[in-house]
Amino acid sequence: MRRLFWLGLGVAAGVVVTRKVAGMTFKATPAGVAENLGDAMREMAGAIGTFGADVRAGMSEREDELAREVQAKTGYSYSRSAEARARRAGGK
Repeated sequence: MRRLFWLGLGVAAGVVVTRKVAGMTFKATPAGVAENLGDAMREMAGAIGTFGADVRAGMSEREDELAREVQAKTGYSYSRSAEARARRAGGK
């Protein structure tokens, strides 16, 4: 019975080691390197997209703060739709 246990344990360890080695050798092949590079590029693109969204949100927030300050000091009411109309008309 003990020999059967150790045989089973050895077979299981052999399977695990074989799978690990096969995975590591795949990563060293050109296809594995390309897959890893593709994953890294997708991750970087996602991070850049998130950064861009954060920058746009911050710009919008700061623009609103500045518009409130200008309105408080001068009484001029700024609206983004007025800016968009001026741009379409060629004014800006």
